[in-house]
Amino acid sequence: MGNQNSCCCYRSPSPIRKDIVKLEDYLPEGEVSSNNIQHISEREPDDGDIDPSQDPIAGTIFMERSKASIENGITRKRSQHQIAENKLKKSSSCSTIYLDDSTVSQPNLKNTVKCVALAIYYHIKNRTSERRLDIFDEKLHPLSKEGVSEDYDKYNPEHKQIYKFVRTLFNAAQLTAECAIITLVYLERLLICAELDIAPSNWKRIVLGAILLASKVWDDQAVWNVDYCQILKDITVEDMNELERQFLEMLQFNINVPSSVYAKYYFDLRTLAEANDLAFPSEPLSKERAQKLEAMSRVMEDKISAEVVKNGIKKWSSLDNVNSGAGVRRSVAILS
Repeated sequence: MGNQNSCCCYRSPSPIRKDIVKLEDYLPEGEVSSNNIQHISEREPDDGDIDPSQDPIAGTIFMERSKASIENGITRKRSQHQIAENKLKKSSSCSTIYLDDSTVSQPNLKNTVKCVALAIYYHIKNRTSERRLDIFDEKLHPLSKEGVSEDYDKYNPEHKQIYKFVRTLFNAAQLTAECAIITLVYLERLLICAELDIAPSNWKRIVLGAILLASKVWDDQAVWNVDYCQILKDITVEDMNELERQFLEMLQFNINVPSSVYAKYYFDLRTLAEANDLAFPSEPLSKERAQKLEAMSRVMEDKISAEVVKNGIKKWSSLDNVNSGAGVRRSVAILS
């Protein structure tokens, strides 16, 4: 049977090679098959449609909308007490250093919430259109039994009113300052993805949905939807669930926030605060805090040094770390 010259041998005809047609050839332009779909965090936006909530280089929307008011000298209303405080500016000297207690990793809660409320204020005030969706309309889905007035969509809320609403939710749910920054990121992502505008008629429900989602993504012990019904006593769990579901669908379930985007929003909020005389309060650097900052700096320095040694890269050393004995001697830092 193995002899090719045998009469019993049968050789099958050679297959005819055909051109392989890809499935993508039959798909409409711009679409790909389900097997080649990229992860949502890897999809690149179209040219001219850059999303600042995903791109660390693109400018934030609230900063763009606040520039016109700041350049014209039209900022938020301030009380006489706030005006009097701003006349006295604290400056560092050789004997005293003034620092605020807000950092990118541990922002100050009260001031961060104020800045986020100010960003929302400029979003509403300087909106360019009136695009709306029913799920966020407060008349169709009221947050209280009293409902809303007939002119509920005519007048822009003041910064104080927005801050009071956001502060109530954060205090009752015991949310962190980082959650406030993530809330603003999700809010701007929603405005872009859903092609929506935040206005007097929908700002409360948009902010509520962003806070609800940010608290679940960021905080380890997330607040349940039923807990928000205890804060806003007239809203139902079904309404909260539907708000969360549609919010996620409009975001295309993209809840990823890169660290670079988070840092960009933090520093832009600080810039917005300074432009509106809403500076973070500065306090003299105490001995205890100086020791804590030094300890944190030393821990980070040790971590970087360990990575450098692990990678086999030579690192410079200051004179303070040079020891005539065997190696570098470091003191142990204790964090309280």
